Amino acid sequence: MDQQQGAPRFLTVAEVAALMRVSKMTVYRMVHSGELPAVRMGRSFRVPEAAVEKLIADGLGDEWSAAR
Repeated sequence: MDQQQGAPRFLTVAEVAALMRVSKMTVYRMVHSGELPAVRMGRSFRVPEAAVEKLIADGLGDEWSAAR
């Protein structure tokens, strides 16, 4: 099945954690704090891929600046 052009791609919490090399709990904390937007699908969350890319491009926010 082909993905529609222009349709946003959503990632699971596990996929986001792997991309960012953090734990799933860290991703859940970021979602619950509002730092990372997500939509709820049933009992799980899906995160827009564009939001993850933006977060990484912006330097992972204030939470990560002390670690650099």
